Amino acid sequence: MKKVGIIGGSGYTGGELIRLILQHPELEIDFVFSTTQAGKKITSVHPDLLGRTDLVLTDTINSEINVLYLCLGHGRSRDFLKSNSFSKETLIIDLGNDFRLEKSYKFKSKSFVYGLPELQKEKIKKASAIANPGCFATAIQIALLPLVKYKKFSEPIHINATTGSTGAGIGLCATTHFSWRNNNLSWYKPFNHQHLGEIHRTFNQLGAKTELFFMPQRGAFSRGIFTTAYTTFKGSLDEAVLLYKEFYSDSPFTHISDKQISLKSVVNTNNCFVHLYLHENTLLITSCIDNLIKGASGQAIQNTNLVMGWKETLGLELKAIIY
Repeated sequence: MKKVGIIGGSGYTGGELIRLILQHPELEIDFVFSTTQAGKKITSVHPDLLGRTDLVLTDTINSEINVLYLCLGHGRSRDFLKSNSFSKETLIIDLGNDFRLEKSYKFKSKSFVYGLPELQKEKIKKASAIANPGCFATAIQIALLPLVKYKKFSEPIHINATTGSTGAGIGLCATTHFSWRNNNLSWYKPFNHQHLGEIHRTFNQLGAKTELFFMPQRGAFSRGIFTTAYTTFKGSLDEAVLLYKEFYSDSPFTHISDKQISLKSVVNTNNCFVHLYLHENTLLITSCIDNLIKGASGQAIQNTNLVMGWKETLGLELKAIIY
Protein backbone atom coordinates (compact mmCIF):
# COMPACT_ATOMS: atom_id res chain seq x y z
CA MET A 1 0.00 0.00 0.00
CA LYS A 2 1.24 3.47 -0.88
CA LYS A 3 0.80 6.09 1.85
CA VAL A 4 -0.73 9.35 0.67
CA GLY A 5 -1.24 12.81 2.12
CA ILE A 6 -3.87 15.32 1.06
CA ILE A 7 -3.33 19.04 1.53
CA GLY A 8 -6.63 20.91 1.61
CA GLY A 9 -9.11 18.22 2.58
CA SER A 10 -12.19 20.29 3.36
CA GLY A 11 -13.16 21.41 -0.16
CA TYR A 12 -15.04 19.67 -2.96
CA THR A 13 -11.89 18.40 -4.70
CA GLY A 14 -10.37 17.14 -1.45
CA GLY A 15 -13.61 15.40 -0.52
CA GLU A 16 -13.81 13.59 -3.86
CA LEU A 17 -10.16 12.57 -3.57
CA ILE A 18 -10.73 11.11 -0.10
CA ARG A 19 -13.71 9.13 -1.38
CA LEU A 20 -11.74 7.72 -4.31
CA ILE A 21 -8.68 6.81 -2.23
CA LEU A 22 -10.76 5.01 0.40
CA GLN A 23 -11.91 2.57 -2.29
CA HIS A 24 -8.56 2.30 -4.08
CA PRO A 25 -6.91 -1.11 -3.44
CA GLU A 26 -3.32 0.22 -3.52
CA LEU A 27 -3.61 3.58 -1.73
CA GLU A 28 -3.96 4.38 1.97
CA ILE A 29 -4.53 7.81 3.51
CA ASP A 30 -1.78 8.77 5.96
CA PHE A 31 -3.09 12.26 6.72
CA VAL A 32 -5.54 14.90 5.47
CA PHE A 33 -4.22 18.39 6.14
CA SER A 34 -6.50 21.34 6.81
CA THR A 35 -5.69 24.60 8.57
CA THR A 36 -9.35 25.60 8.94
CA GLN A 37 -10.82 22.26 10.09
CA ALA A 38 -7.93 20.64 12.01
CA GLY A 39 -9.09 18.39 14.86
CA LYS A 40 -12.46 17.64 13.29
CA LYS A 41 -13.46 14.24 11.98
CA ILE A 42 -13.51 14.04 8.19
CA THR A 43 -17.14 12.94 8.42
CA SER A 44 -18.08 16.23 10.06
CA VAL A 45 -16.89 18.01 6.91
CA HIS A 46 -17.82 15.31 4.38
CA PRO A 47 -20.91 13.60 5.84
CA ASP A 48 -21.20 11.28 2.83
CA LEU A 49 -18.18 9.39 4.23
CA LEU A 50 -19.97 8.38 7.44
CA GLY A 51 -19.19 4.71 8.09
CA ARG A 52 -16.24 4.77 5.66
CA THR A 53 -13.55 6.41 7.79
CA ASP A 54 -12.73 7.60 11.30
CA LEU A 55 -9.83 9.81 10.18
CA VAL A 56 -9.41 13.24 11.74
CA LEU A 57 -8.24 16.32 9.83
CA THR A 58 -4.82 17.53 10.98
CA ASP A 59 -2.49 20.51 10.69
CA THR A 60 0.66 18.36 10.74
CA ILE A 61 2.30 16.48 7.87
CA ASN A 62 4.40 13.37 7.28
CA SER A 63 7.23 14.23 4.87
CA GLU A 64 7.94 10.56 4.00
CA ILE A 65 4.66 9.74 2.27
CA ASN A 66 4.62 8.14 -1.19
CA VAL A 67 2.12 10.51 -2.82
CA LEU A 68 1.19 14.10 -1.99
CA TYR A 69 -1.99 15.65 -3.42
CA LEU A 70 -2.32 19.42 -3.30
CA CYS A 71 -6.00 20.44 -3.27
CA LEU A 72 -5.44 24.10 -2.47
CA GLY A 73 -6.87 27.27 -3.95
CA HIS A 74 -5.19 28.47 -7.10
CA GLY A 75 -1.86 30.13 -6.39
CA ARG A 76 -1.35 28.48 -2.98
CA SER A 77 0.45 25.23 -3.91
CA ARG A 78 3.75 26.94 -4.64
CA ASP A 79 3.70 28.71 -1.26
CA PHE A 80 2.94 25.44 0.54
CA LEU A 81 5.85 23.63 -1.13
CA LYS A 82 8.18 26.52 -0.29
CA SER A 83 7.33 26.10 3.39
CA ASN A 84 7.30 22.29 3.55
CA SER A 85 9.73 19.64 2.33
CA PHE A 86 9.05 16.07 1.27
CA SER A 87 11.12 13.07 0.29
CA LYS A 88 12.68 13.11 -3.19
CA GLU A 89 10.75 9.91 -3.84
CA THR A 90 7.39 11.52 -3.04
CA LEU A 91 5.16 11.86 -6.07
CA ILE A 92 3.57 15.33 -6.00
CA ILE A 93 0.30 15.99 -7.82
CA ASP A 94 -0.98 19.56 -7.84
CA LEU A 95 -4.68 19.93 -8.56
CA GLY A 96 -4.39 23.74 -8.65
CA ASN A 97 -3.04 25.88 -11.47
CA ASP A 98 0.40 26.78 -10.08
CA PHE A 99 2.43 24.46 -12.33
CA ARG A 100 0.27 24.07 -15.44
CA LEU A 101 2.03 26.58 -17.67
CA GLU A 102 5.40 25.74 -19.17
CA LYS A 103 7.26 28.69 -17.63
CA SER A 104 6.29 27.38 -14.16
CA TYR A 105 7.15 23.70 -14.65
CA LYS A 106 10.34 23.51 -12.57
CA PHE A 107 10.20 23.87 -8.79
CA LYS A 108 12.99 22.96 -6.37
CA SER A 109 14.18 19.51 -7.51
CA LYS A 110 10.91 18.67 -9.26
CA SER A 111 9.98 19.08 -12.91
CA PHE A 112 6.22 19.08 -13.28
CA VAL A 113 4.65 17.18 -16.18
CA TYR A 114 1.27 18.26 -17.51
CA GLY A 115 -1.09 15.47 -16.49
CA LEU A 116 -3.50 14.94 -19.37
CA PRO A 117 -3.16 11.19 -20.12
CA GLU A 118 -4.91 11.52 -23.49
CA LEU A 119 -2.09 13.85 -24.55
CA GLN A 120 1.13 12.38 -23.11
CA LYS A 121 0.66 9.16 -21.20
CA GLU A 122 4.27 8.03 -21.60
CA LYS A 123 5.67 11.25 -20.12
CA ILE A 124 3.31 10.96 -17.16
CA LYS A 125 4.53 7.43 -16.43
CA LYS A 126 8.06 8.77 -15.85
CA ALA A 127 7.03 11.84 -13.84
CA SER A 128 7.89 12.66 -10.23
CA ALA A 129 5.56 15.68 -10.15
CA ILE A 130 2.35 16.29 -12.08
CA ALA A 131 0.35 19.42 -12.84
CA ASN A 132 -3.23 18.17 -13.01
CA PRO A 133 -5.18 19.89 -15.82
CA GLY A 134 -8.06 22.27 -15.16
CA CYS A 135 -11.61 21.00 -15.58
CA PHE A 136 -12.54 23.18 -18.57
CA ALA A 137 -9.13 22.49 -20.10
CA THR A 138 -9.70 18.73 -19.80
CA ALA A 139 -13.11 18.76 -21.48
CA ILE A 140 -12.02 21.15 -24.24
CA GLN A 141 -8.70 19.50 -25.05
CA ILE A 142 -10.23 16.03 -25.28
CA ALA A 143 -12.86 17.47 -27.61
CA LEU A 144 -10.25 18.99 -29.92
CA LEU A 145 -6.97 17.05 -29.65
CA PRO A 146 -7.47 14.83 -32.75
CA LEU A 147 -8.35 17.83 -34.92
CA VAL A 148 -5.42 19.85 -33.63
CA LYS A 149 -2.80 17.09 -33.79
CA TYR A 150 -3.62 16.20 -37.41
CA LYS A 151 -4.35 19.83 -38.50
CA LYS A 152 -7.89 18.95 -39.60
CA PHE A 153 -9.27 22.47 -39.16
CA SER A 154 -8.67 25.70 -41.07
CA GLU A 155 -10.81 28.28 -39.27
CA PRO A 156 -11.09 29.61 -35.70
CA ILE A 157 -12.67 27.21 -33.19
CA HIS A 158 -15.72 28.39 -31.28
CA ILE A 159 -16.33 26.83 -27.86
CA ASN A 160 -19.22 27.03 -25.42
CA ALA A 161 -18.95 25.16 -22.10
CA THR A 162 -21.35 25.13 -19.16
CA THR A 163 -20.15 24.13 -15.71
CA GLY A 164 -21.87 23.24 -12.46
CA SER A 165 -21.60 25.30 -9.30
CA THR A 166 -18.96 23.02 -7.72
CA GLY A 167 -16.52 24.30 -10.33
CA ALA A 168 -16.32 27.55 -8.35
CA GLY A 169 -15.19 25.80 -5.16
CA ILE A 170 -16.80 25.44 -1.76
CA GLY A 171 -16.60 29.11 -0.77
CA LEU A 172 -19.86 30.99 -1.18
CA CYS A 173 -20.27 34.01 -3.42
CA ALA A 174 -23.20 35.68 -5.15
CA THR A 175 -23.02 33.53 -8.29
CA THR A 176 -22.82 30.19 -6.44
CA HIS A 177 -25.64 30.90 -3.98
CA PHE A 178 -28.64 28.58 -4.55
CA SER A 179 -31.19 31.36 -4.86
CA TRP A 180 -29.13 33.02 -7.61
CA ARG A 181 -27.96 29.92 -9.45
CA ASN A 182 -31.22 27.96 -9.46
CA ASN A 183 -33.28 28.35 -12.67
CA ASN A 184 -30.60 30.68 -13.99
CA LEU A 185 -27.90 30.80 -16.68
CA SER A 186 -25.06 33.28 -17.20
CA TRP A 187 -21.67 33.64 -18.82
CA TYR A 188 -18.42 34.78 -17.23
CA LYS A 189 -14.83 35.52 -18.27
CA PRO A 190 -15.73 35.52 -21.99
CA PHE A 191 -12.79 34.84 -24.33
CA ASN A 192 -10.15 35.11 -21.55
CA HIS A 193 -10.80 32.28 -19.06
CA GLN A 194 -7.63 31.23 -17.19
CA HIS A 195 -7.74 27.67 -18.59
CA LEU A 196 -7.07 28.98 -22.10
CA GLY A 197 -3.39 29.34 -21.17
CA GLU A 198 -2.84 25.62 -20.72
CA ILE A 199 -4.98 24.80 -23.78
CA HIS A 200 -2.90 27.08 -26.00
CA ARG A 201 0.28 25.60 -24.51
CA THR A 202 -0.85 22.11 -25.50
CA PHE A 203 -1.87 23.12 -29.00
CA ASN A 204 1.39 24.99 -29.53
CA GLN A 205 3.21 21.86 -28.35
CA LEU A 206 1.44 19.99 -31.15
CA GLY A 207 2.59 22.60 -33.66
CA ALA A 208 -0.83 24.11 -34.28
CA LYS A 209 -1.65 27.79 -33.96
CA THR A 210 -5.32 27.94 -33.13
CA GLU A 211 -7.64 30.88 -32.64
CA LEU A 212 -10.07 29.93 -29.88
CA PHE A 213 -13.25 31.81 -28.98
CA PHE A 214 -14.29 30.39 -25.60
CA MET A 215 -17.53 31.29 -23.82
CA PRO A 216 -17.78 29.75 -20.30
CA GLN A 217 -21.21 29.56 -18.69
CA ARG A 218 -22.57 28.92 -15.20
CA GLY A 219 -25.21 26.20 -15.19
CA ALA A 220 -28.08 25.63 -12.76
CA PHE A 221 -26.70 22.26 -11.57
CA SER A 222 -24.06 21.08 -9.12
CA ARG A 223 -21.47 19.16 -11.09
CA GLY A 224 -20.35 18.42 -14.60
CA ILE A 225 -19.16 20.28 -17.70
CA PHE A 226 -21.01 20.15 -21.02
CA THR A 227 -18.91 21.45 -23.92
CA THR A 228 -19.73 22.17 -27.55
CA ALA A 229 -17.12 23.28 -30.07
CA TYR A 230 -17.37 23.79 -33.80
CA THR A 231 -15.07 24.57 -36.71
CA THR A 232 -14.66 23.82 -40.40
CA PHE A 233 -13.80 20.25 -41.37
CA LYS A 234 -12.85 18.95 -44.79
CA GLY A 235 -14.09 15.41 -44.86
CA SER A 236 -17.04 13.18 -44.05
CA LEU A 237 -18.56 12.40 -40.67
CA ASP A 238 -17.32 8.82 -40.98
CA GLU A 239 -13.77 10.11 -41.47
CA ALA A 240 -14.08 12.34 -38.39
CA VAL A 241 -15.43 9.49 -36.24
CA LEU A 242 -12.65 7.15 -37.40
CA LEU A 243 -10.05 9.84 -36.62
CA TYR A 244 -11.37 10.22 -33.07
CA LYS A 245 -11.78 6.51 -32.38
CA GLU A 246 -8.24 5.77 -33.53
CA PHE A 247 -6.79 8.68 -31.56
CA TYR A 248 -8.47 7.55 -28.33
CA SER A 249 -8.07 3.80 -28.84
CA ASP A 250 -5.62 3.67 -25.91
CA SER A 251 -7.65 5.99 -23.66
CA PRO A 252 -9.87 3.85 -21.39
CA PHE A 253 -11.91 6.78 -20.08
CA THR A 254 -12.62 8.59 -23.36
CA HIS A 255 -15.48 7.15 -25.38
CA ILE A 256 -16.80 8.25 -28.78
CA SER A 257 -20.59 7.95 -28.86
CA ASP A 258 -22.57 7.41 -32.05
CA LYS A 259 -25.60 8.96 -30.36
CA GLN A 260 -26.04 12.40 -28.81
CA ILE A 261 -24.66 12.59 -25.28
CA SER A 262 -25.95 14.16 -22.08
CA LEU A 263 -24.21 15.38 -18.95
CA LYS A 264 -25.72 12.90 -16.47
CA SER A 265 -24.14 10.03 -18.41
CA VAL A 266 -20.72 10.95 -16.98
CA VAL A 267 -21.47 12.50 -13.57
CA ASN A 268 -19.78 10.51 -10.79
CA THR A 269 -17.36 8.87 -13.26
CA ASN A 270 -13.88 9.49 -14.65
CA ASN A 271 -15.23 9.25 -18.19
CA CYS A 272 -15.27 11.77 -20.98
CA PHE A 273 -17.96 11.16 -23.59
CA VAL A 274 -17.51 12.70 -27.06
CA HIS A 275 -20.02 13.02 -29.91
CA LEU A 276 -19.47 14.31 -33.45
CA TYR A 277 -22.02 15.93 -35.78
CA LEU A 278 -21.34 17.31 -39.27
CA HIS A 279 -23.43 20.10 -40.81
CA GLU A 280 -22.25 20.79 -44.36
CA ASN A 281 -18.53 21.57 -43.74
CA THR A 282 -18.88 22.45 -40.05
CA LEU A 283 -17.98 19.81 -37.47
CA LEU A 284 -19.68 20.06 -34.07
CA ILE A 285 -17.85 18.28 -31.26
CA THR A 286 -19.61 17.70 -27.94
CA SER A 287 -17.78 16.51 -24.85
CA CYS A 288 -18.86 16.12 -21.23
CA ILE A 289 -17.10 15.25 -17.98
CA ASP A 290 -17.62 15.36 -14.23
CA ASN A 291 -15.61 18.44 -13.25
CA LEU A 292 -14.73 17.01 -9.81
CA ILE A 293 -13.61 13.59 -11.06
CA LYS A 294 -12.22 13.53 -14.62
CA GLY A 295 -11.74 17.29 -14.28
CA ALA A 296 -9.88 17.02 -10.96
CA SER A 297 -9.64 14.18 -8.38
CA GLY A 298 -10.27 11.22 -10.67
CA GLN A 299 -7.68 12.40 -13.15
CA ALA A 300 -5.23 12.77 -10.26
CA ILE A 301 -5.82 9.10 -9.36
CA GLN A 302 -5.53 8.13 -13.04
CA ASN A 303 -2.14 9.85 -13.17
CA THR A 304 -1.09 8.14 -9.94
CA ASN A 305 -1.95 4.76 -11.46
CA LEU A 306 0.19 5.54 -14.52
CA VAL A 307 3.23 6.61 -12.48
CA MET A 308 2.98 3.58 -10.19
CA GLY A 309 2.67 1.17 -13.10
CA TRP A 310 -0.79 0.01 -12.08
CA LYS A 311 -3.77 -0.58 -14.35
CA GLU A 312 -4.88 2.87 -15.51
CA THR A 313 -8.49 2.30 -14.45
CA LEU A 314 -7.65 0.96 -10.97
CA GLY A 315 -10.07 2.37 -8.39
CA LEU A 316 -11.89 4.40 -11.03
CA GLU A 317 -14.41 1.98 -12.49
CA LEU A 318 -17.39 4.08 -11.42
CA LYS A 319 -20.99 4.15 -12.61
CA ALA A 320 -22.79 7.35 -13.54
CA ILE A 321 -25.79 8.55 -11.55
CA ILE A 322 -27.93 8.96 -14.65
CA TYR A 323 -31.41 8.84 -13.14
